[in-house]
Formats: sequence, structure tokens, C-alpha cells
Amino acid sequence: MAGFDHAPPPFFKRGPAPLALLTFYLAVSLALFVVDLRVQSLGLLRQSVALVVDPVQRVAQTPGSLVDHAIAYLRGLHKLREENTRLTQAQLLTAPNLLRLQHLEAENERLRRLMAVKEREKASGQVAQIMYTARDPYSRRIVIDKGQQSGITAGQPAIDEAGVVGQVTRVFPFSAEVTLITDKDQAVPVQVVRSGLRSVVFGLGNGQLELRYIPANADVEIGDLLVTSGLDGIFLPGFPVAKVTSIERDNAFAFARISALPLAGVENFGEVMVLAPREELPPPPPEAQGRRANTGTPKKAGAK
Repeated sequence: MAGFDHAPPPFFKRGPAPLALLTFYLAVSLALFVVDLRVQSLGLLRQSVALVVDPVQRVAQTPGSLVDHAIAYLRGLHKLREENTRLTQAQLLTAPNLLRLQHLEAENERLRRLMAVKEREKASGQVAQIMYTARDPYSRRIVIDKGQQSGITAGQPAIDEAGVVGQVTRVFPFSAEVTLITDKDQAVPVQVVRSGLRSVVFGLGNGQLELRYIPANADVEIGDLLVTSGLDGIFLPGFPVAKVTSIERDNAFAFARISALPLAGVENFGEVMVLAPREELPPPPPEAQGRRANTGTPKKAGAK
């Protein structure tokens, strides 16, 4: 029997050569790129493709987003639990002192009423926004957005949540200038909380303060808290001012050199509270004025 004269069908269907296909696709791609670059003709096609592909991308990203949100939620929950535990412990630790403080305040008010002692002045004021610092590089001053229209007057003290910031020195219709306590021309009467020693703290112009005219043997230690004494009639007593950082005592000098750092954010933050002016102090009694007048220089014998 004669054999078949035809070959079996090929296992793979053959087409154009791979190199020819690659060259063709490259040529088409370059042509589309040039046409789109010149006439922007594929913008509508690109938007259509993006419209179809965007939901697919969002669906593909959903599992990863869910995992990220779940991790963030668990971390936040753990952080909130830790913070809640810490705040609960802090509240329990401070509860006895707070209860005693409330009791002492109530007892103090009752004793003051019994002794007919004038009650302490209440601190009140208004919050102001810091707009910018003064242009003078040798001064420490800031300008706030409250002025005469808001009832601000020269001499009012400015504080923040940590302590005394400065004092209003110039007032304009819609703004005011506050001189910081670190300015070289600023001085604040203070008192050492631990020992009750009264003095005056001066600014050095470099962000630090100096406690002057303190005897070398005065009871002042590093870490002592300085608060306003209220003797100047401007600052209410008890506001934190600074903390003593260094003390230099030399037997050759009568006074000690004491440096301190302000507790308030005099160079930070963006808001301050301008306190209302203090009540005017009553004038001295007539007998005190008479004694003051009699303390003058006595007349010489024979003088008329």
C-alpha cells in the first residue's frame, strides 16, 4: 500500500515572526506617541480608559486599605486604653490632694469672712493672637491683635498657661505691643515660694532673667520657683514667673549673681491672655502721710 504524501498538521499554528511583530508594535506605539504629543488626540481615549480602570484599581486596593484601617484602629484603641489607664491612675493619685485643696480653700474663705479680710482679686481678661514680633532686634516685644477697640490699656499684664509673658507697653487702635519679661528694660517684682523672700527679676535680653539685689547669704537655692509678689500694683500675686537655674556667690561682692529661666513660653506659642487691670490701691491713711512728711530733713538751729 502506497504511503501518504501529505505531512501531518503542525502542532502550533505559525504566524508572523516575533521580531516582525515587535517592530510593528513599536512603530505603532511611536506613531501614537507622536500624534498624541502634537495634537492631543488621545485625551478622550485616556479619560475613557481611566474611567474604566479606576473602579478596578479601587477594588484591588480595598483589601490593603481595610487592613491598614484595621491596624490603625487597633493601634488607636490600644493607645486610648493606655492613656485612659494613665489618666485614671493620675486622677487617683491627685484626688487626695485635690480634695484637701478644696477643703482648705473653703476653710480659708470662711476664715477670711470671719476676720473681715478683703477677698483676693479674681483674674479675668481676654485672649489675644500674636501677630508678629517687633522689628527691633535688640528688644523682646510682640504685637497682638487687640487694642483700644478691645479695651486694652497700657500696663496690663500678659500671661499664658505656664506663667507671666510680659506687659502691655504701647496701645494702638487695633493692636498693642507687649514687652516680654526677658526684655532688658522689663522688671517684675517676685517672691521665692519656698522661703518667701521678695525681690525683683530683670530681663537680660537673651531669653534669660536675673534676680538682682539679693544678698550673698540669702536663702535662695537652685530650682526655687519665683512668683509675682503683687507689690507693684500691676501683677496679681501668685503667678509663676521663673525658676532659678544658677547661683554664684562671691565674698568680694555684697550681692549674689542669680540667673533664672522664664516658665512661660515667651518665645513660643501664638496666643496670650491679657489680664484686666487691677483694682486701684487705696491711698495711705492721713497719719501715714503725716509720718512720711515728718521724716524729712530737720531744720538747722536758727533757720526760719
